Amino acid sequence: MGRLREKRVLITGSASGIGRAAARLFAAEGAQLTLCDRDHPQNEEVAHEIKRAGGQVQAIQTDVGEPNDMQNAVNAAVDAYGGLDVIYNNAGGATKQDGAVTEIELDEFWRTIRVDLFGTVLGCRFAIPHLVQAGGGSIINTTSIRAMIGTEGADAYTSAKGGIITLTRALALQWAKAGIRVNAIAPGVILTDRVRTMLRDDDPVRVKTPLGPSEPEDVAPLALYLASDESRQMTGMILPLDGGASAV
Repeated sequence: MGRLREKRVLITGSASGIGRAAARLFAAEGAQLTLCDRDHPQNEEVAHEIKRAGGQVQAIQTDVGEPNDMQNAVNAAVDAYGGLDVIYNNAGGATKQDGAVTEIELDEFWRTIRVDLFGTVLGCRFAIPHLVQAGGGSIINTTSIRAMIGTEGADAYTSAKGGIITLTRALALQWAKAGIRVNAIAPGVILTDRVRTMLRDDDPVRVKTPLGPSEPEDVAPLALYLASDESRQMTGMILPLDGGASAV
């Protein structure tokens, strides 16, 4: 208990999956939370659950690909808690409409770039000045094992997540002197509710995973470590949590 005591944390994509698991764990460790998601009713339900358990939390309806929404979400976190120490850019995900670069609808490509990559850019853009003001902090980005190994069938998602890897490393170098750490988690097959509805038995990552698919609760402790002061000497790292898929 208390690994994030009085840490002011913003999480995107918090209404379900990895974001929800992280919100629950961060709250239990003492974080002051701002939860951001497009699905406001579900996001508020997560916030109410945390409040009932004694946590400090607010829920903000947010489209991470909309600059005004992300600016307002960061401002809400700062207004509520007096500053910001951690941002976890978690929102995003692949869809059934993704596919080969020769076949994918271009609107789907840009939708994926907007949510996964541009949403992460916006989160970093608006959070960094407040992290500087706080004397440092932690940015946790979310990439994917698909951006680290060769896969097929999700070229928009792979493109977006690859961009997040290079962004993470670039920001880590640029902001280290300000005390800001920037790392990314690269999940493999994570059995969120959404993934369960679209995952095939022959999914190219699933078949390469020695330990099998993971649960959202497997990812949250790694995010907790990166949010806490325990990771104070880590920056620019891309950390797979993939059941061994990247070792194959």
